[in-house]
Amino acid sequence: MPDRPIALDEYPIHQVPLSMRHVATGDRNAYDRCIFHVMDHSGRALLIAGLGVYPNTGVIDAYATLRLGDRLHAVRASDALTDDRMALTVGPLTVTVEEPLSRLRLTCAADPGDPDGLAYDLTWHAAFPASWEPHHTQYRGDRLMLEGRRFVQAGTCTGRIRAAGRELAVTAGEWTGTRDRSWGVRPIPGEDGGRAAEELRPEGFHWLWCPVRFDDRFVMVIVQEDADGHRTLNEAVSVRRDGARDVQLGWPHTDITYRPGTRHPERAVLHLTAPDRTPLDLTAEILTSSPLAVGAGYPPADDWQHGSWRGRGWTDRRSYDLSDPAAHPLAAYGVTDHAARFTLDGRTGYGIFEHGSFGRHDPSGFTGLDSVAGEDGR
Repeated sequence: MPDRPIALDEYPIHQVPLSMRHVATGDRNAYDRCIFHVMDHSGRALLIAGLGVYPNTGVIDAYATLRLGDRLHAVRASDALTDDRMALTVGPLTVTVEEPLSRLRLTCAADPGDPDGLAYDLTWHAAFPASWEPHHTQYRGDRLMLEGRRFVQAGTCTGRIRAAGRELAVTAGEWTGTRDRSWGVRPIPGEDGGRAAEELRPEGFHWLWCPVRFDDRFVMVIVQEDADGHRTLNEAVSVRRDGARDVQLGWPHTDITYRPGTRHPERAVLHLTAPDRTPLDLTAEILTSSPLAVGAGYPPADDWQHGSWRGRGWTDRRSYDLSDPAAHPLAAYGVTDHAARFTLDGRTGYGIFEHGSFGRHDPSGFTGLDSVAGEDGR
């Protein structure tokens, strides 16, 4: 097919002398995607939904998972990427930008053959301005494996979710919504091996990503550390509704209490610092959890991962039993999103405690891949 201009080329939005059909890098791992978290404040339900495009492999895909009790209901869809980059829809899953940075609509059409399957129609409303996260890079040896730019935002959701014969009313006062938009280069399946894959794997990786909505502020904390505790990514900011300059909250230190015999967090204290050096403790109580390697397509999922070519018009619906962690052994080696109740300076808020800890992490006392918390949760 001839490489002709596409509709987006009509607009003065180009960053490089290429059609908007193309990205500036030829790296096959180029990506552009979003993720939404919608949680109720009682811990009854956690919905995670996302959509991504992979322009150098010609793939667009999307997913949604709903943790309800011990069941995880999942919908995944993939298709060939078209020239209409404004059409954020794959199979039954759609993201509609109704008002940029302010209001988005998320829908999952019902499956006519399964009236009890996952379906939803939600409107996501921003409660705070979008905030940039730090520029994120990761190397393996001398090779740049990940380079991403992201913004994060907190808000509320309204609408309805249906699954397993139940209908949940999503209301602003009882539910919180957070979202993340990212783009850049990030490994997708099919990457070649070589020395970096065989010899230069990190001994350990420790990750925290916590977007938290309070009534009067949005707090974002990010921590990424190597095996010895060396920090390669750090963020702790407070965002106000009026768009005033973000307030930095120092260098976070964390105390996590794990479920004995695991690395599954049950509660945590994130030690922050106000600009006047006053200590601030952000505490997290885990309400419910959704492992991203189960249903949502994040590594090391073994049934589907983002960016995989499954042919045109692929859609998959399934349900997972999460009551027995041993049934999903790979989940322990992937990141898990935990809906959590947070407290800070006498205020109560809600958000995501996203955590992954693999291999050695000296500050936590983990000595290797098989190392887990003791009876005291540490």
